[in-house]
Amino acid sequence: MTEYSSVRLGRLKFKGDKKKKKNKKAKSKREEEKRNNQIDEEDISSHGGWWPVKTFDDFTGAVAIELSPHCYIKALDNGLFVLGGPHVGGEGPSPEEILTAIRLSDTKVALKSGYGKYLGVSVDGIVMGRSDAIGGLEQWEPVFQDDKLAILGSNDCFISVNEEGDIVATNKKVTENEILQVRSIAFKDNTEGDNRPDEEKGTLQECEVNYVKKFQSFQDKKMKISKEDRKNLKRAREEGNLHEILLDRLVYCNYIYNKINLRF
Repeated sequence: MTEYSSVRLGRLKFKGDKKKKKNKKAKSKREEEKRNNQIDEEDISSHGGWWPVKTFDDFTGAVAIELSPHCYIKALDNGLFVLGGPHVGGEGPSPEEILTAIRLSDTKVALKSGYGKYLGVSVDGIVMGRSDAIGGLEQWEPVFQDDKLAILGSNDCFISVNEEGDIVATNKKVTENEILQVRSIAFKDNTEGDNRPDEEKGTLQECEVNYVKKFQSFQDKKMKISKEDRKNLKRAREEGNLHEILLDRLVYCNYIYNKINLRF
């Protein structure tokens, strides 16, 4: 309704009507509102290009859930979730902290981890990602109010982090602990031209290298690239989910690499 209330209906104009002076106060107020609605480029830059989701329509594709400044929900390989450590300014979330949002209706979404599992909530309120399909437990409702956001689970409780650092949904009321920020890397501009993110331009091999450079940590100074066939990448680019598939390959590659290193 806010969109409709902002529409100003003008009266019919007849010959001889005097022109009314423009209200400078109203103009100043509109300019202030415009400034407030502008994208905070500094905030986006400090989060590695990840911008804050403000509407349900933006809740799609690759997202990261920020529960405290520069700290995101992180997926573990056992299907549980914890609050990841803080990132330095200018750095985005790591691959384990990136989820895929899938809109299910006008109010509900599903969230898939980098391990290919859908997030749900257990009977005791623990958030976990162990489901291969979307059921009732895997549906989440983003709730926007007063420029703040909380995410409601199927148990009518909101996502938060407990004292142990585990991600849970146990509180039916929104407090400061339940207020969070969802960030997206999806390209927002709908103007004509090539709207793909820079890292998805070029050949498929170049795309994968770009993603490794952007999201992989180089503690051992080695670039780890998946050795799997790239045939599915071509199909993913055509279907519009290249970002998701590249992240899946990156997470799996890191998992295999770390598993091999643990043997030595």
